[in-house]
Amino acid sequence: VQLQASGGGLVQAGGSLRLSCVVIGNIFRINTMGWYRQAPGKERELVAGITNSGSTNYVDSVKGRFTISVDNAKNTSYLQMDSLKLEDTAVYKCNADVVEYYSGSYYAVPGGYWGQGTQVTVSS
Repeated sequence: VQLQASGGGLVQAGGSLRLSCVVIGNIFRINTMGWYRQAPGKERELVAGITNSGSTNYVDSVKGRFTISVDNAKNTSYLQMDSLKLEDTAVYKCNADVVEYYSGSYYAVPGGYWGQGTQVTVSS
């Protein structure tokens, strides 16, 4: 299983970006997908998560500005980031908790899989 993230970049404060994360592999089911970020000198934090039933959760600092969604047919999650602030600058990584199926058995990796980071830089 691989996760491929894209969509980061440089944007002015108040602008928008959309991150994408596609899950590639022999996937039976995606349980949850999430976006994390880590800024220099700070702990990694969960920015947004979504379950396969569509339930979402957000860190307080992004509520009302960020929206997480998933396209199950494409095994892809999106993080729409609007009204970006300087403090949103960080490396963003996606995570997927999946169930794999092959050779007649189901498998799950504790903690799920991670994509490569994508840099989001918000300038003034």
